[in-house]
Amino acid sequence: MLKIAYDPIYAHPMPEGHRFPMLKYELIPAQLLHEGVISTGNLFSPGLLEEDIIIRTHDVNYWRQLRDLTLSPKEQRRTGFPLSARLVEREVRIAKGTIDGCRYAFEDGVAFNVAGGTHHAGSNWGEGFCLLNDQAIAANYLLYNKLATSILIIDLDVHQGNGTAEIFENEPRVFTFSMHGANNFPYRKEHSDLDIPLQDGVSDDEFLDILKTTLPRLIEQRKPDFIFYLSGVDILATDKLGKLTLSKEACKARDQFVFEQCIKRNIPVQVSMGGGYSPQIKDIVEAHCNTFKAAIDLYF
Repeated sequence: MLKIAYDPIYAHPMPEGHRFPMLKYELIPAQLLHEGVISTGNLFSPGLLEEDIIIRTHDVNYWRQLRDLTLSPKEQRRTGFPLSARLVEREVRIAKGTIDGCRYAFEDGVAFNVAGGTHHAGSNWGEGFCLLNDQAIAANYLLYNKLATSILIIDLDVHQGNGTAEIFENEPRVFTFSMHGANNFPYRKEHSDLDIPLQDGVSDDEFLDILKTTLPRLIEQRKPDFIFYLSGVDILATDKLGKLTLSKEACKARDQFVFEQCIKRNIPVQVSMGGGYSPQIKDIVEAHCNTFKAAIDLYF
């Protein structure tokens, strides 16, 4: 059974007119349940995460500023969210959901988090709607507890995983792969172990050809025993922040290909949703739901 981390706290209330589509975190599980793709038994609510786990990834002073709500106004603006205790709790629960998902992935091959993919959060900063880096925290958890020795992070969100790249810059056991829009946020890029910057307007075929050429070879070279997949749907042509021109069909084909590579080599994978900013919320939700459907079709 596909296990999916979800809690109502994920849909955090935002000020009127805020551009982040928080509503998607309610609608994704609701749509999957409505279609009968999943049942309530697939969903689990993550608890809170111990501070010592958080500070294996994030600078202790940065974490304390988050916890104590003492980030400066400038630092808060950089995150894109008004800081509150409820928001910090949300971020902590999302990270715990990704860690719990890793444990389910060892059992079932794959597990999901309805939120997460907070790849702009670096060791000592929050940025771009990301305060804590859920997949980085989970990767360090696996390493610390000797549950994995070689980890591959596949980041196919339209934005570079700059925070993830910075966190693992000097960690040879974690390989960071980011395939993203060259001319998109963040405008100051970090150095992933492998960056593939894409020019504006990349087509379905071009995107998929690059992925299909790169990923199998990368997996063969690195031989990871665990994979994290960030499946952002801001690669869609409809996305107002994306600058690429991919169809929903190509987005789903991308997901299928990633899962097929994991299945072929029997590598467990944890999936976090990442970004999606199409003007119509239904486009975002449909594309995210397609990722869940691809996994269910292939694994279960």
